[in-house]
Amino acid sequence: MSRRRLLGSSAAAVGAVGAGAGIYAATARTAPATGAETVAWDGPHQAGIATSPPQAHATLVGLDLLPKVGRAEFIGIMKVWTADIARLTQGRPALADTEPELAATPARLTVTIGYGPGVFEAIDRPTAAPSWSAPLPAFTIDRLDPAYTGADLLLQVCADDPVTVAHAVRVLVKNVRSLVTVRWTQRGFRRARGTEAPGTTMRNLMGQVDGTTNPEPGTAAFDALVWDDGSEQAWLAGGTSMVLRRIRIELDTWDELDRPGREITVGRTLDNGAPLTGVHERDEPDFTATDRNGIPVISPGSHIARAHHTHEGERIFRRVYNYDDPPGPGSVSNSGLLFVSFQRDIGTQFLPVQRRLDEFDALNEWTTPVGSAVFAIPPGIGRDSYIGEGLLGR
Repeated sequence: MSRRRLLGSSAAAVGAVGAGAGIYAATARTAPATGAETVAWDGPHQAGIATSPPQAHATLVGLDLLPKVGRAEFIGIMKVWTADIARLTQGRPALADTEPELAATPARLTVTIGYGPGVFEAIDRPTAAPSWSAPLPAFTIDRLDPAYTGADLLLQVCADDPVTVAHAVRVLVKNVRSLVTVRWTQRGFRRARGTEAPGTTMRNLMGQVDGTTNPEPGTAAFDALVWDDGSEQAWLAGGTSMVLRRIRIELDTWDELDRPGREITVGRTLDNGAPLTGVHERDEPDFTATDRNGIPVISPGSHIARAHHTHEGERIFRRVYNYDDPPGPGSVSNSGLLFVSFQRDIGTQFLPVQRRLDEFDALNEWTTPVGSAVFAIPPGIGRDSYIGEGLLGR
């Protein structure tokens, strides 16, 4: 090829690239910026529960109140956080924000506040605690690490951008650091926004679909299963309960199990999450079906058989995230699931299922709960209120 032809071809290529870049730039100017999307922070319920789809990144922070914190100081914390949340979730810097530029991309930021059992003693309102507000009972499968268990306060911070999450966490914690200490921080993730079709059920790091049977936010079933009606504690109407379980997954040994063995353990196919008696992910499993030898198609000890609700009132709403932390010496992975569930009543919804899993679950060989915490989630508020006002008053 002559030098002239080579240069001519290059010029044409550059022209084509330039034209393509122009088209891309025009498209970028007209397409909505994902990072500019916001979620309303006020309303009858706190954001970050029914927010759909769940954001790609989450950080959960457990904090303990210092001994000097009483009702007045706790109200101060709630007012500071409410003001900061109102600004940060809408893409505005918090008051006294030392990095205001980082607040300009809200990326569907939500912040959810929860109260652990210790809060009610600190504010001198022990009788205001819901009946289920207590550490979960001991389970034989638990190997709980104090570094991930319990807390007086919860911050659940979610967004589609990790920088947004990190900035919001830092602002919210540092603004009340004279009144609290951080007990633990747990970071989780899902698929990045836009990498899968809307409505796709997330997968955990074992490759399983996770959350197929969830009630749909905005439906009557969801409202009945998740939102408290205030019948026990009037201040909690519109709120809910949250269980957080940090579940370590032994991926290094899970890798040794073949695909049929994994599907029998879970009770679902791995390719599309269908129950072994079905074709599609959301087909109802048939636990009575047997093969030609009379053996149950879905093992009674499989995870879905043990976790399946026995009646509609036993269902919960899962909003889980994966975690993948640096492994220790000799390990390939240190991974697992931040299991987050919301339900109206932990005692009648979460505990019956958890007891069955504790008695037997084929998946227990590869999963171990290493952290556990329970929180009461106050209801949402109007723009002239602060979070927790129904409990704390003016």
